[in-house]
Amino acid sequence: MPNFSGVWNLKDQVQAIAAGRWTGVPTFELYAWGLNAGGRLGDGTVINRSSPVQIGTLTDWYEVSAGGSFSSAIKTDGTLWTWGGNDKGQLGQNNVIYRSSPVQVGALTNWSRVSAGENHCLATKTDGTLWAWGVNNEAQIGDNTDGVNRSSPVQIGALTNWYEVSAGSSFSSAIKTDGTLWTWGRNNHGQLGDNTVASRSSPVQVGALTTWAHVAAGAANVAAIKTDGTFWAFGNNATGRLGDNTTANKSSPVQIGVLTNWLNVSARGQSVASVKTDGTLWVWGYNAQGQIGDNTVTNKSSPVQVGALTTWFSVSASGYRTAAIKTDGTLWMSGGNSEGALGQNNTINKSSPVQIGALTNWSQVAAGSSHTLAITQGIAS
Repeated sequence: MPNFSGVWNLKDQVQAIAAGRWTGVPTFELYAWGLNAGGRLGDGTVINRSSPVQIGTLTDWYEVSAGGSFSSAIKTDGTLWTWGGNDKGQLGQNNVIYRSSPVQVGALTNWSRVSAGENHCLATKTDGTLWAWGVNNEAQIGDNTDGVNRSSPVQIGALTNWYEVSAGSSFSSAIKTDGTLWTWGRNNHGQLGDNTVASRSSPVQVGALTTWAHVAAGAANVAAIKTDGTFWAFGNNATGRLGDNTTANKSSPVQIGVLTNWLNVSARGQSVASVKTDGTLWVWGYNAQGQIGDNTVTNKSSPVQVGALTTWFSVSASGYRTAAIKTDGTLWMSGGNSEGALGQNNTINKSSPVQIGALTNWSQVAAGSSHTLAITQGIAS
């Protein structure tokens, strides 16, 4: 087993193998735990799991996203898979039948990125096209309709320069390859960032800047990072989730602090989490179940550092818990633990991070509303 310090991604592994530094084939195993209503864990049952269980025996999982009642994933071969609740067509299977194990969406092999929202899903293909499906009661699909659910993927517009997508509770957000930021769907709290509270049934650009790098849609709020490392937020600010030290809603982007070292961001639910380039972990917003991880249950309206470590690599925030991976490949969680969502083999909440098992090869984690998905990374000899 190789040293996973730094937690390499697939591209790094392929390059290393090509250069002769590694021999063998990269492997990616999928694990899940927490609430399993509707089969959202994907283990073929509807039994809750309080510790990680492997989903099948395949080792080709590349990217995962945990939604409200369902899950989605892309494999290394470019195929797209979904499972769990499907009452709104959120599995993209052209029906409303739930699935307790992964099922492929269509037969295409050119899916690139996927984001599962509360009850709808966004995805991009390698050709830069944007696709959406699921509930559309707030125009969150973006196909210029409102109230018409989609049970199979529909293309949003005809453009081929979509890059990063993030599906929120009843709205959507995305960044194009030209660095522009776009939103659509419900806008009652200004979460579309266009300085209005009018909902939009197709993508609208947020301002005119071309320097957006990452975006994360939460529960009626958006967090985003620019290419200069600055942090910006807009939308619903109840519980202080925007991080600007107020609880006032913002209908256009406001900068959070003045620092320029923000690296990645997650904004699921009413809390936001981010890792900085120095490896520190920061969380803010809703904290009733200790999900911020600062050993309190007090909401925070500005970013607070979780501990003093500088070895955090990536983070995923959900409505009630936070999951993060360190550079040594270990996985840690804090927050609510109903249905065993923290993976501790119990149902006790934790207000500071606790390690999930003893593995040191976690490479990706996605915290959903009540369940968690994660991928381990290895190499087959």
